[in-house]
Amino acid sequence: MKITIFGAGAIGGYLAAKLAMAGRTELSIVARGAHLDAIKADGLRLIEDGQETSVPVQAAAKAEELGAQDYVVLALKAHSLTPALDQIAPLLGQDTAVVTMQNGVPWWYFHDVGGPLEGTRLNAVDPGGAIWQRIGPQRVIGSVVYPAVEVDAPGLIRHVEGKRFSLGEPSGERSERVTRLAEEMVKAGLQVPVRDDIRSEIWVKLWGNLSFNPISALTGSTLAAIVADEATRALARAMMLEAQAIGESLGVRFPIAVDRRIKGAGDVGEHKTSMLQDLERGRPMEIDALVSAVQELGRLTDKPTPTIDAVLALVRRLAIERGCYS
Repeated sequence: MKITIFGAGAIGGYLAAKLAMAGRTELSIVARGAHLDAIKADGLRLIEDGQETSVPVQAAAKAEELGAQDYVVLALKAHSLTPALDQIAPLLGQDTAVVTMQNGVPWWYFHDVGGPLEGTRLNAVDPGGAIWQRIGPQRVIGSVVYPAVEVDAPGLIRHVEGKRFSLGEPSGERSERVTRLAEEMVKAGLQVPVRDDIRSEIWVKLWGNLSFNPISALTGSTLAAIVADEATRALARAMMLEAQAIGESLGVRFPIAVDRRIKGAGDVGEHKTSMLQDLERGRPMEIDALVSAVQELGRLTDKPTPTIDAVLALVRRLAIERGCYS
């Protein structure tokens, strides 16, 4: 089984290290810069449970060095996908499956969903439909990523917590390709449930990211602080209820109540969201995949999004002013 991880940052690096340590696949990664140099020199290093392990991994700066794969895992952020299409193309053979590990609403959302919106392309995450056309939604295995991981230094990945990567076909079927990949990941020590409704799980994670991430970026507050403050908690709740109405109109099942989801976010504690971290580091923020795409879904389903609209306008303006809007 040939697997390439495209985007070997925190999550991609962690997954690559775990698969390489299991030694059961022909694994490669596409990386760049100091990260690539460090991996080539010293292997991909992983700190997990207080122990550091170095594992040799085939690493390349250009995908054409690797050729067509059985699986390509896209572990870069959503706004980085379109610019990377030319680099991804050499990895795609006739039967290559593509595992999407981006946060937010996925570009393939309306593939194999049925109903009047079947085949709809979302401009917020796939401007002009370029990803849909170049990769093809028929290749996609959806995923929801839960591990907390950091890049401590070039080539050095530190695992904080969590080992679950949920997988699912857009159609909901339990295909041979998704089953094989899940089995391989489980053998690498990961928790990999295969879902028959991956979209609903995507929405549960998105539910919090949609609201807490931009509020965190706007206020500089941690999750615990946002939930503890009555006003910001109410703001997040209003955004989540607007999103829930959209999701339910699309057939999404929300397995927990909104207030329980909010409590769960607060229980994480003094944690800075990824969007706040990106803002502080001057990096592009995941605004479109997490917020703009939900606004677009609201327009498609005729569901009002006044709170989402207001917060989106503010966080987008902040990102533009700070040079963090992609």
